[in-house]
This record gives sequence, structure tokens and C-alpha cells, in this order.
Amino acid sequence: MQRDMRKWKESVLASKKRLAVPIMTQPGITLIGRNVSDAVTISAVHADAVRAVAEAYPTGASTMIMDLSVEAEAFGAKVRFSDIEVPTVTERCVSDADSVNQLAVPPLTAGRARIYVEASKIASKAIVDRPVFAGCIGPFSLAARLFDVTEILTAILIEPDTIHTLLEKATRFLVSYVLAFKEAGANGIVIAEPVAGVLREEHCTEFSSHYIKEIVSAAQDDHFFVILHNCGDTDTLVQSMLGTGAAGLHFGNRCNIIAALQQLPADTLVFGNLDPVGVIKSGDPSSITIQTNRLLHDTRPFRNYVLSSGCDVPPGVPMENIDAFFRALAQFNDEAM
Repeated sequence: MQRDMRKWKESVLASKKRLAVPIMTQPGITLIGRNVSDAVTISAVHADAVRAVAEAYPTGASTMIMDLSVEAEAFGAKVRFSDIEVPTVTERCVSDADSVNQLAVPPLTAGRARIYVEASKIASKAIVDRPVFAGCIGPFSLAARLFDVTEILTAILIEPDTIHTLLEKATRFLVSYVLAFKEAGANGIVIAEPVAGVLREEHCTEFSSHYIKEIVSAAQDDHFFVILHNCGDTDTLVQSMLGTGAAGLHFGNRCNIIAALQQLPADTLVFGNLDPVGVIKSGDPSSITIQTNRLLHDTRPFRNYVLSSGCDVPPGVPMENIDAFFRALAQFNDEAM
């Protein structure tokens, strides 16, 4: 469903109530009685899980599964599947300049990419009362899965041209993938770029933000909203992330989100950053209420702040913990009114 996302952003900035957009599809898988493997391989199951969350909780937007193996699999990477965990890449695809030069940019029919686009299409038609955000990996994080995370951190220093060639191919695929989500009816995209969180600012700009900016330029407009997510050590990377032009920035729990908010323009939506494992999964309703309240009160001065998890809410989170998160939000909003 096409939606004016500029007006959506303006409504968020103008509202006295705080919005919550957790990256949260896994509880929906539980609600519909399926497993993770089903959701990441069957588009209808994926879409049903997203719809179940939308029906159960007052999220400000719906988000698709954050699965950072899909794009690497399309390039030929081997992936391990599980009924209880998101898929993981198990082997690198490229290791040197020759293999990078020979690497072909895959079509969207490769691997499971088309399944995710179709899931986004189904969910976007079914959920009409809030935006639907698809998800994809960022170019540097994709390159790291193809080249190996440890190896790429060395390679950017000793063979940067090779990594730029790999990033150009990764970005070419990601642009086509994101545009496919846009055509399918998604209202935006969450680009997950966690590996860039280990880079120095100048390297983040050169090897990540430069390429994300290409995706933003190709896809973002009044009807399509790009959110850049980085759950790494982003305290020194805020300006680099802002330079991508993404309309929203999503930070992980390692980030000092107050310091980030102080650096950012008042019209850039800032999402984050309740710890999805240490708090949302491992806590109990009482501790989640305390932590959510603390985050909401600390960020009260910033109208551009949107409550969220610091990353994808993992499988196995007790539903009573999710309930406590939204109860805390409702109480905060009642007091605000």
C-alpha cells in the first residue's frame, strides 16, 4: 500500500505520544505456531508472522524479519538453517582479487530473495493501518559475509581496491533488491549494517556510508523511507551515518543514544535502543518495565525519538516480556497526555 511517508514522519514529530517501532517479527512466528525455518523460507508464513504482531501490538510500523543471510545466499554463500534461530552464513565465497573479479552479481531470482520480496508484498497488502518496512543487509556487512569478517578488516588496509570492487557488486545487487521491495508495496526499508560498527569513522564513511548513500539516492522518496541500522559501536559514527541521507537512524544498545540525539537534526527520526537479548529476552516483566521507562524518560526532550529494540528481537522471547514493553509505553503516553 502506497503511503505518504513524509506525512508519516511529520506525524511522528508532531505527536505528544511516543511511538514504538521495535524490530520484532520473531514473536509473530510464535503467535502463529510456526518455526523460524518456516518463516525464512515460506513467504506466506513470514507475512502471517508480521501481520500477527501488527494485530497483537500497537506498533507504529511493522518490520519484516532481519535475516542477514539472504543476500549472501543469493551470491552463492552456504547458509545453515534452524527451527529456532535465524539462518547463518557458514562459508566465505571470495578470498582474493581474482575471486572478487569473477564474482557475478546475482539476479533477484537467486536464493530466497524473491521469497522475501513476496512476503513484503503480502504483508503490505494485509497491513493498512501503519507502514510496513522491509529489511536488507548493508553493503559492507554483505561484503564481510562474502569475504569473511576478520579477513575484510585486514583487506580494507592492504587491498582496498579489491574490497571496493566487492562493495560495488554488493551495492548493485542491494539497489535492485530494495527497489523490488518498493515496487512490491513496502513503505520503507531497514538497512542493517552491523559490521560497519567496528570501523573507524573514516573507514565507515569510505567503505559503508558511501555505498549506503547510493541505495538511499536510488530508493528514498516521499513514499519510501530508509532507516539505517547499526548495532555496533556507533558513538563515533553518528555523523558518518547521517551523511548517508537516510531519513531514519536506528542504533543498537551499545550506543549512547542521548549523545547521538544531541548530534542529530531534529527532523531525523532516531530509533533505539533497548537491549534485545540482555533486557527483552533475558529480563522479566518488572525489569523490562523499569528499563523501558528509563529510556522513555531519558529521551523525553527529543521529539524525533522513536522507541525500539536495539536490534532484532530474537526467537524465544517470552510474550509477557513483550506485553510489559508495550504496557510501559502506554503508561508513559497516558502521563504525557
